[in-house]
Amino acid sequence: MSNAPPVIAVFRRTMLVLLVALAWPGLAVAQEFPPLTGRVVDAANVIPPDVEAQLTAKLEALGQQSQRQLVVATIPSLQGYEISDYGYRLGRHWGIGSKERNDGALLIVAPSDRQVRIEVGYGLEPVLTDGMSFLIINNDILPRFKAGDMPGGIVAGTDAIIKQLTLPEEEARQIAAKADERRQEGPFPFGLLIWLGFIFFFFVLPIIRGGGRRRRGAGPVILFPGGFSGGRSSGGFGGGFSGGGGSFGGGGASGRW
Repeated sequence: MSNAPPVIAVFRRTMLVLLVALAWPGLAVAQEFPPLTGRVVDAANVIPPDVEAQLTAKLEALGQQSQRQLVVATIPSLQGYEISDYGYRLGRHWGIGSKERNDGALLIVAPSDRQVRIEVGYGLEPVLTDGMSFLIINNDILPRFKAGDMPGGIVAGTDAIIKQLTLPEEEARQIAAKADERRQEGPFPFGLLIWLGFIFFFFVLPIIRGGGRRRRGAGPVILFPGGFSGGRSSGGFGGGFSGGGGSFGGGGASGRW
């Protein structure tokens, strides 16, 4: 299993968009998302009803205690996307979290793609950091997934996220900072240098050299319509469940099994 550090993940996501734009100018790439039907959206049908009811109760209690929104979602297909790309667009589409605080989070499981991700809203990034999300995935979720216990992994991951989100703010920040330190310990990512060199010589440099020959007045390339503008601006915690307009920028971590 390969888990890239946050800077590499962000770079790869940026370069993916750039490569698509270079290869197919003017192309609009749409994604389909399941509807937000509740705090647990089991679109892949892998969570037993009794477990779903228990998860829903825990997530409701989290919302009442902290006013933060955490949604558990299983996805039938990532439609060819990496889960990191799919995840933050899903969070924005649903508008999870408060519009003012951006304090939403998602636990996303794609069984057919064998990928899992914790997606974190802007406002929660200091307490549910990339390193903290990484540890939860690798310590609480993936061991159970690899053992064939998907519901157990989802429950364990949800419990770990809730525990972190309900700690006193300062304590949560300290724990998250230590998790980041543990995550950053490791060998220098020489693969990143090779990847950067490849992109520079085969894509960036030709663009620089050919800049003077580009046709002026060309319209902008529109990628992933609706994915960058946020989701619902209304809703809240009463009268059923809906997002509060929160936004996401790619914070979190992913894993494979």
